Amino acid sequence: MCDFTELPPLGGELRTDPTMRATFADDFGNIVSREPCAVLVSGSVEDIVRIVRFARRHGLRVATNGQSGTPDLRESHSNFGQAQVKTGVVIDAKPLSSIRRINTDSAVVEAGVLWSQLFDAAVERGLTPPVLTDYMHLSIGGTLSVGGIGGSTSRFGVQADNVLALKVVTGEGNLVTCSPTQSPNLFHAVLAGVGQCGIIVGAKMRLIAAETMAMVFNLFYDDLSLYLQDQLTLLADRRFNYLEGQIVRNATDTGWRYMIEAAAYFTPPAVPDSVALLTGLHDNRPEARITPQTYRDFAFRIDSIVGSLKAIGRWTTSHPWVSLFIPASKTAGFISNLVATLTPEDLGVLAPGVLGPALLYPFNTNLTRQRLFRVPNEPAAFHLSLLRFPPSDPAQVAAMLAQNRALYDQAVTLGGKRYVIGAIPNFTHADWQQHFQFEWNFLINAKNHFDPDNVLTPGQGIFH
Repeated sequence: MCDFTELPPLGGELRTDPTMRATFADDFGNIVSREPCAVLVSGSVEDIVRIVRFARRHGLRVATNGQSGTPDLRESHSNFGQAQVKTGVVIDAKPLSSIRRINTDSAVVEAGVLWSQLFDAAVERGLTPPVLTDYMHLSIGGTLSVGGIGGSTSRFGVQADNVLALKVVTGEGNLVTCSPTQSPNLFHAVLAGVGQCGIIVGAKMRLIAAETMAMVFNLFYDDLSLYLQDQLTLLADRRFNYLEGQIVRNATDTGWRYMIEAAAYFTPPAVPDSVALLTGLHDNRPEARITPQTYRDFAFRIDSIVGSLKAIGRWTTSHPWVSLFIPASKTAGFISNLVATLTPEDLGVLAPGVLGPALLYPFNTNLTRQRLFRVPNEPAAFHLSLLRFPPSDPAQVAAMLAQNRALYDQAVTLGGKRYVIGAIPNFTHADWQQHFQFEWNFLINAKNHFDPDNVLTPGQGIFH
């Protein structure tokens, strides 16, 4: 058991009670459980510095979670033990939730601030983060540690590409301010670095002008090739501010079809030209749905769905999610093979005609500039996420995990990569080396320099 008799003074609290430890032993995925010996409810950044230094001296491991332990039980989207640490210390960063200031083009925030909080504070000033997560109640520090992808990645890269500076506690227990020009190696090792070299405790985020409304387009396709063709057309000509899409069931529930979800932002009296926006596309036009919404309602569109999932008890069941990046040139074949065997049960039947989402949309890899956010070596790639919500059936969860592994292995043979939030079992040191590829040496050198005693984030299994 951990010995905390030499613990330094803390402004927050180190909790060792069984209830707190059990809470932080699990995550949103509800698949992997690793119980820490203590949880630091951080009262300040200095608490994190002190606990990392303490852990380093005493041979303990440390992981950070900005979202566990909430009343709604694990709002974060880590779903395979990534933010857990067995017989170590989990840092609860949620108390670090202050928005320090908002300027005309940026915001300075603590890492526990949720994107929803920053969004509301920025919109009050006519501003917005360039890239929003689909689910807004995630911590800024958490998504920056993995990259942070969303519907505006087609224009602005991932969330980590829109960071101007960071405050980081390294694995040596040093508090460092870094940016593209100040300690750049640490900056690029921490953004999308899955917590291996430093703990993000603060960030200066880019902001842009916000519109007040969104014209939302749902376009349906029965032909995969036409869907992919139109998605790449929209990616290239940037006619929409937001671009995503899904694999969905057809009207007779006998097979799969495809839906583009796109949005054009505007502020009245200006109104988007819907005819021009849809020119040249090959969707089933009579089925198209065009809906105006406020920008805020669109940003928070997932909240009602999550509320329904919580009401039926599916928000807290197991979530064996998988997220992959497929080279655009290989996507047609990969998706054709997938849908040939994909069943509604593979996604989770939530209600009659309602399944766990299967996202499929393109992004420009040249806009994702972070070294450790790994993408296929093509100008465009498709993001595929199977956001599964199975019932509480261990056998079904195990089958989904096996399918995740098989899908990942197929993607790798095509030049694909994984998005590191997902649940892929038996991910080895060699798999990680393959994932990071020619950035592997950069990560190794950064780890040796900034976390020489391997204190940080063992849950990913990269160095432990």
